Amino acid sequence: MILLQANQIARQFGADTLFENIHLEISSRARIGLVGRNGAGKSTLLKILAGIEAPDKGTIAKNKNVTLGYLAQDTGLDSDKTVWEEMLEAFADVRQTEKRMHELEVKISQISPEDENYEAVLKQYDQLQEEFIEKNGYGYENEMRAVLNGFQFDESFYDKAIQTLSGGQKTRLALAKMLLQSPDILILDEPTNHLDIETLSWLEGYLQNYRGVLLIVSHDRYFLDKVVTEIYEISRSKMRHYKGNYSRYLDLKSQQLASEWKAYEKQQAEINKLEDFVAKNIVRASTTKRAQSRRKQLDKMERIERPQGKEKSAHFLFQITKASGNIVFQLEDGAIGYDQSVVSEPVNLDIKRQDAIALVGPNGIGKSTLLKSMIGEIPFIKGEKRYGTNVSIGYYDQGQAELNQNKTILQELWDEHPATPEVEIRRMLGSFLFSGDDVDKPISLLSGGEKARVALAKLAMDQKNFLVLDEPTNHLDIDNKEVLENALIDYEGTLFFVSHDRYFINRLATKVVELSENGSRLYLGDYDYYLEKKEEEEQLAEYERQQNETSQEKKTTTNKQNFVQSKEQQKQIRSLQRKVSQIEEDLNAVDEKISQLKEEMTLPENLDDHVKLTELDQSLQDRQKQQDDLMEQWENLSLQLEELEAKTS
Repeated sequence: MILLQANQIARQFGADTLFENIHLEISSRARIGLVGRNGAGKSTLLKILAGIEAPDKGTIAKNKNVTLGYLAQDTGLDSDKTVWEEMLEAFADVRQTEKRMHELEVKISQISPEDENYEAVLKQYDQLQEEFIEKNGYGYENEMRAVLNGFQFDESFYDKAIQTLSGGQKTRLALAKMLLQSPDILILDEPTNHLDIETLSWLEGYLQNYRGVLLIVSHDRYFLDKVVTEIYEISRSKMRHYKGNYSRYLDLKSQQLASEWKAYEKQQAEINKLEDFVAKNIVRASTTKRAQSRRKQLDKMERIERPQGKEKSAHFLFQITKASGNIVFQLEDGAIGYDQSVVSEPVNLDIKRQDAIALVGPNGIGKSTLLKSMIGEIPFIKGEKRYGTNVSIGYYDQGQAELNQNKTILQELWDEHPATPEVEIRRMLGSFLFSGDDVDKPISLLSGGEKARVALAKLAMDQKNFLVLDEPTNHLDIDNKEVLENALIDYEGTLFFVSHDRYFINRLATKVVELSENGSRLYLGDYDYYLEKKEEEEQLAEYERQQNETSQEKKTTTNKQNFVQSKEQQKQIRSLQRKVSQIEEDLNAVDEKISQLKEEMTLPENLDDHVKLTELDQSLQDRQKQQDDLMEQWENLSLQLEELEAKTS
C-alpha cells in the first residue's frame, strides 16, 4: 500500500536547479535511506515530503489517514516541562482514553444492571478498552522508560526540567519523543549526530523493529546498512532508486555504471561506423541512396548520454616534514576533568610512532577533554605527560573553534603560511574542492561541511607528525569521509582520534582505548576486535554471575572450561549465521540475474537473433546451476546451525 507519493518534484534557487523530476514512492513498512553529497538537496527534499516546504514544481500525494513525523538534524526540545512530563505528551490520546475509561468505571459502579443504559455503557467501555490495549495503554510507561534508557536518561533525569539540560541532551530527547509518538511515516534528518556508539547500537535495534515507515538521511554507513532496505540517491539534480542496504547500493551503482559505459561505447562504435560510411559514400552516385539511408538511421537514433561517473571528490594527502621518535606521547595515572572535578581516572597512554588509536566511550565521559589536555589547552588534574623527540602536533577541533570567522578561506590558510606562494595555497584548497571565487568566501558563511574541509586543509598544510583529531568526520558526506579515510590510512605519522563513526574507526584503528569513569583500558586490535573482546568480557561476567547464583560449590576451573566450550559454540553459531546470511544475499543476486535474463530472452530483437538467444539460454542455465548449488549449501549450513543452536539452548 502506497502511503506517500512524490511526482515530478523540483526545487530551484534563482537560476540554479537543486533537483528536478523527482519521483518517490513510500509503501507500508518501507525502510528508505536518502543519500547524496552535501548540498545535493536531501534536507530540502525531506522538508517538502513532510509538508513543511512546497515544491517549485510537482505534487505530493499522501494518504489522509497517515500520520507523519519529521525531525530535522540537531533539533532540540524547547519546553518548560520536566523530562517525564514531556514524554507523556507523546501518549496524550492514550491517556485521554484511560481517563474516559475511569469515568465509565465510576458510572458502571453507580448504575444498576437493570438500568436500560447499563448494556450501552458496558459496550462503550469494552470498545474503549480494546482501543486502549491496541495503543499499548497498559505498557506505555514501560515503553517510555525503555526509550529514555536507550538514550542514556535514567530515572535521575525524569524530574529534571528540560531547560536545564545540554544541547546534546535536548536533541536526544527530541528524537526519543518522536519515537514514542510512533507516526506511520517517520522522517529523520541525520538522527545519529551527537550519539555515542552505545546509543547508536540501541537506536539501530529499535528502528529495525519499528512498525511504521522510515525515511532517513544519514552519513553513517554502518547505520544505513543495519536499518534501511532501499536507497534513493540524489546526484546532479536527479534521483535514482536502488533496492538493498547501503553496501548493496554501492555494488548496484558500480554495476550500473559499468553497464552504462558498455552501452555507450557500443553505440558510439555504431555511430562512428555509420558516419564513416556516409562520409565515404554520400557523393558517389552508385551508393548515395544507401548513404542517405544510413544518415536517416543516424538522425532517428536515440543517443545515449555519456556516463558521468562519480561526482568530483576531494583528493589530498597528509604529509610530514620530519618523523618523530618511536615514543610519541606517554601519560601515567592521569586524571581529567574541569575545576578539579574528575570525570575519569586513572588514564594511562603509551603512544608509539605510526600508531592509529581510536578513543571511544559514552558521551560526557571526557574524550574531548582528554584530547585538549594532551595538546596543553586544559591541564591534567593528575598525572605526568611526556612527549617524545621531534613530535609536532596537529589538532582538529570538532567545533572548528580555531577558524577565524572574519577571514576568507584563502586568508585563513595564507596567514598561517605567509611564505607559501598563493598558487600553492590555491592548489591545496582546490584539492579540498575550493576553487575560483570559492576561496574568497568568508568563513562565517560556510556550511558545516565546508568549514570541516577548511580545517582539514589547514591540517594538511601544517605537515605535523602527530594528528590529534576530535570527530573529524562530522559534517562530511560519505564520499568525502572515504577520501579522508584513505588519506589517513596512507599517513606516515601517528594518529589519536575520537569518532562515533564505526566504519571510520574500523578502517583506521590499530588500537582502541576505551574511556570510562574508571579510567582508560587498551585493546590491541581494530574496532571489530574491540567489540568481540567486550562481548566476551560481558558474557564471561554474566556466566560467572549465573554460576555463583546457582552453585557456589563448583570449582573455578570447571566454570572456565564450560565458558570456553560455550564460547566456542557461540563462535561457531555466529560463523554459520554469517555464512547463511551471505548465501541468502548471493541467492537474491542470482534470482535478480535470472529474472533479468528471462526478460532479455523475451525481447523482440533477441527472439530474432538465434546466436544471442543461445548465449542468453546458456547464461540462464549457468545461473540456475549456481542457484541450485547455493540452495544446497544453504540447506546444509542451515541444518548445521539448527543442530548447534539446539545443543546450546
